[in-house]
Amino acid sequence: MIKTTLRIDGMMCGMCEAHICDTIRKAVPGAQRVTASRRNKEASFLSEETIDPESLKAAVNATGYECLSVESAPYEKKRFFWQR
Repeated sequence: MIKTTLRIDGMMCGMCEAHICDTIRKAVPGAQRVTASRRNKEASFLSEETIDPESLKAAVNATGYECLSVESAPYEKKRFFWQR
């Protein structure tokens, strides 16, 4: 899995967050755990494959918000038990 985080400027309310999440789901059909936070000015999601950052930026910018950056990194599920 790959976690992608977007820095987004312009989100002001819960509806803005929902709009960003919908935009990400449309731009990346296999996106999972899509979240957005106006307080942190970011959105994130998980995907199986790497995404094209420029097309994702363009999709967000087309909605009227400003995508400042897109970063992707490998994601490992957190374990809830003690390992030795």
